[in-house]
This record gives sequence, C-alpha cells and structure tokens, in this order.
Amino acid sequence: MDTQLLEAFIAVVESGSFSVAAERVHLTQPAVSKRIAL
Repeated sequence: MDTQLLEAFIAVVESGSFSVAAERVHLTQPAVSKRIAL
C-alpha cells in the first residue's frame, strides 16, 4: 500500500465523502475512487 492510497483512504473516512476527500487530497473524485478500488 503506498502513501498516496493511504492518504486518500484516510481522507474519505474522515470526511465521509469521496468528493470532499478528493478536494482535500487535490484529486478528482473519480481518481480517488479508482485508487481506493485498487
């Protein structure tokens, strides 16, 4: 597990939203979803 994946996962858990998490990690929502799905 790389640090970018972990950062995205933690952002989703803390925010409760993929969209908000995407803003926090400076990615688009589909990019965050794809990282976590892998």
